Amino acid sequence: MSFFSIRLFLAIMALASGATAAAAGPVGDPLAGKAWSEDNVCKECHNPDGNSTVAEYPRLGGQQAAYLYKQLRDFRDGRRKNVIMQALTQDLGDRELANISAHFSVQPAMKGAAPVANPLGRRLFEQGDPERLIPACAGCHGADGKGLALAASQAYPALGGQHRFYLRGQLQDWRSETRRNSPDGVMNQVARTLGDADIEALADYLSGL
Repeated sequence: MSFFSIRLFLAIMALASGATAAAAGPVGDPLAGKAWSEDNVCKECHNPDGNSTVAEYPRLGGQQAAYLYKQLRDFRDGRRKNVIMQALTQDLGDRELANISAHFSVQPAMKGAAPVANPLGRRLFEQGDPERLIPACAGCHGADGKGLALAASQAYPALGGQHRFYLRGQLQDWRSETRRNSPDGVMNQVARTLGDADIEALADYLSGL
């Protein structure tokens, strides 16, 4: 096994065992987050309850609060690139970001219309592909795709019920390294091993959960 393969294997094992974590932050106030969201433009893209109906804007309802907090902080601090989100978060403190995260985390959880019969997507999600060092997505994102919160500061995002278009785009961005804000770059390492058919299958299957 090459040095690169060893590093990839170790990174995958760390992710599967929960060794990498979302950044800790202050405990958010859902009511304060709701008030801020209603007074600003969150609802214009994500809807008041976070369950966006537009494919390019992610559904946030029921998402792990610690994960949302990390993403908002990464947008603000430039670790994740999006012109709109960077502009909206640049003047917000950690407390405000935590409040917004708490608000969306207690909204109705996103849910797909129905599970999609995609054998490849289901196999990659439930079992991975050991020969290509692809871990089972369920190991970190939960058997039902609804994410895992292992501690107040350690959360893996819900994927089930997310827009197919958005899921596909994020997997492509991880693979191309357009997006690089996962702990220790694990998602980049995993996504590099995915072909176009794998990405399409995963997006198809996960969007229906």
